[in-house]
Amino acid sequence: MRVWGSAVFALRGVTANTMRSVLTTLGILIGVAAVIILVAVGTGSSQAVKDSLSRLGSNTLTIRASQGGTGGMARTGGGSNTKQAQLTVEDAQALIDAQEAPSVGRVAPVVTASSVTATADGASHSVGTFTGTTPSYLSLNDDTIRSGTAFVDADYLARRRVALVGSTVAEDLVGGDGLSAVGKSVQFNGTTFKVIGILTDKGSNSGNQSDQDDRVLAPLTAVQDTLTGYGSVSNILVQATSAETVAAAETEVSEILDMRHEVTSDTADYSIMNSESILSAATSTSQTFTVLLGAVAAISLLVGGIGVMNIMLVTVTERTREIGIRKAIGAQRSDIVGQFLIEAVLLSVFGGAMGVLVGIVGSRFTIVGVEPVVAPYSVVLAFGVSVAVGLFFGIYPAGRAAALRPIDALRYE
Repeated sequence: MRVWGSAVFALRGVTANTMRSVLTTLGILIGVAAVIILVAVGTGSSQAVKDSLSRLGSNTLTIRASQGGTGGMARTGGGSNTKQAQLTVEDAQALIDAQEAPSVGRVAPVVTASSVTATADGASHSVGTFTGTTPSYLSLNDDTIRSGTAFVDADYLARRRVALVGSTVAEDLVGGDGLSAVGKSVQFNGTTFKVIGILTDKGSNSGNQSDQDDRVLAPLTAVQDTLTGYGSVSNILVQATSAETVAAAETEVSEILDMRHEVTSDTADYSIMNSESILSAATSTSQTFTVLLGAVAAISLLVGGIGVMNIMLVTVTERTREIGIRKAIGAQRSDIVGQFLIEAVLLSVFGGAMGVLVGIVGSRFTIVGVEPVVAPYSVVLAFGVSVAVGLFFGIYPAGRAAALRPIDALRYE
């Protein structure tokens, strides 16, 4: 009965000044909603990275030239050897060897042309990514053709100037759904390529808001002829024969490149990354990002708790005579403490519940290009912390109320 009586008094105290109670719970509401939404943004960003990497498959290796590497011998005119870090088409071709690299399946060298402008029939578009590669790239990158056909080995060997364009490029050049771009001649930095296919949409990259459909793929040989020249390649994609042979493929690739570049594992001028290692690094970064967002949001909960404590102290002052009367007619210290603790917790529970609702609803909208993913643990944690905050910040005001002497409380005006 004492607990029930304290709860009744607490409820009356909360509803006695509705506006003040609502404003007090608003701080808790904002804190809880912020935790849920920001953690959802971090989780959504992490999920987007995982989805993007999964398209490469678990058996894909990416080889890049290392900055400051010491391999890649190139002979100068004076007869001396100068080493520069670079990867070449010949390196990629050397990896397609059934005897030296039995665990290697497909290989695709990649060159990237920068600052490319496409023009057709008076329309122009600045291409986000212009990639020169081999037909193997399409399967390695999980690309499919929405309309038209893909370029094939014959196009690559004949150095034909054909291109596959993303929907963003096609729509800007010909309008509508862009499908009419198939068969048209398009100039890229003044060089004419024939569009033979439209790539299937991939959408925006949630992590950085980049448009993955703002791109062009063409045979590497044609791109080197017209846009990039015959220097090094940007990277080489290698697909192992299966997920189980990734480690063996990585070893075989290292041995071949070490021999070609005349380097050792200590002086290698290249790096090999597999999807698992990239995913692990990306996941670690995303988790750190999520924790930081959650920590920032938690500050709002702390501020809300301080607001609860402030209002409870004001309430104790306003109801000093009431406290004195209750103690004079027999209320125990525990009754007074329970009343004000329950009142503080009620404010926090109401604010926390509303915060959960606002947080879940808010997480249904795209935020800074990221599709939030609500993490169930964040909902439970945020609500639990909000209740704990009310309990913690209610202890001092409740103790202060219980410590009042009845005679002093009754004399208070």
